[in-house]
Amino acid sequence: MNSTQQDKSNKNIHSIYRFLFIILLVSSYPVSGSSQTYRKISGWTDETNNRIESFLNTTITMNIRKVAVFDGDGTVIGQTPYYLADEALYRYADKYYKGRKDPQAVSKLAILNRMVKDGNNVGKAYVEDRVHFLSGMTPAEIMDMGYECYLDSYQGKFYPEMKQLIANLKEYGFEVWILTASPEFLYQKFLAEELGLPDTQILGVKSVVANGVLTDEIIMPIPQDDGKANVIPTFIKTRPLVVGGNSRGDMDMLNQSCGLKIVVNPDDATVRGKEDGAMSGYTVKQYWEKEGAVIVRCNDVPDPETKFHTESWKIRTNKPNPR
Repeated sequence: MNSTQQDKSNKNIHSIYRFLFIILLVSSYPVSGSSQTYRKISGWTDETNNRIESFLNTTITMNIRKVAVFDGDGTVIGQTPYYLADEALYRYADKYYKGRKDPQAVSKLAILNRMVKDGNNVGKAYVEDRVHFLSGMTPAEIMDMGYECYLDSYQGKFYPEMKQLIANLKEYGFEVWILTASPEFLYQKFLAEELGLPDTQILGVKSVVANGVLTDEIIMPIPQDDGKANVIPTFIKTRPLVVGGNSRGDMDMLNQSCGLKIVVNPDDATVRGKEDGAMSGYTVKQYWEKEGAVIVRCNDVPDPETKFHTESWKIRTNKPNPR
């Protein structure tokens, strides 16, 4: 082979190497959206699944913080016959304060008696009194209180459909936050464990921690009714693309969504009054149907084998929602 042929052969080999290198380089880059696969949520209709999937696919190319916010009780976990926040407190009082006459026990039982007399366990005064009952305890003690109550009375009450939805949201690169009107520390441990979220993304009623214990000084805004909407820009600091709730108390929070609104087991019996603003004249279900929200059903019925301390304190029961 002469020198001219040798040079030509070398150039061909180099060209082949360059071509193979380019192929290897291109193949190392992921195809946009290839890792984001929607998994159908069993138990929900094809129409619902298609609507959620279509929306999530529109977010693939977004270069922003993608945030989803969900209410806690009744939205990701069952709330029948009683709210976990109430059961945790009344259970703790029966175990540690009942029958005692010392100042601490007397003051704590007085708070619970005031809550029982109030009777409105979704009102702001009642929500604040839950924190007053917990004051003086460490965050770890409160987390354990909620966790033990969950293990004893609420394990198995997480909605599997909502867990699947949250898994899909994570697949599509969403931050998932839980926003509850219950005391923050009380719910952080079991919600974070069950939903696979950082406990810092479980937000509830906050109060100042001083010298290692919870105080009575509540940090505003209180995540109840319109306060839930205010928590989002205050602590999450961006407008969510997805918001999920279940009750009238979630209306303002749901309206913070600039994308998808998901409403779980909405009431279709009580027509709301003038005090309910835009929802006046509608049931919760009728209002969200009018607004184009995604309405879904999750099974939430009492377990007859589980006995609740809350029952003996005569707190009203929550309506069951059989699917």
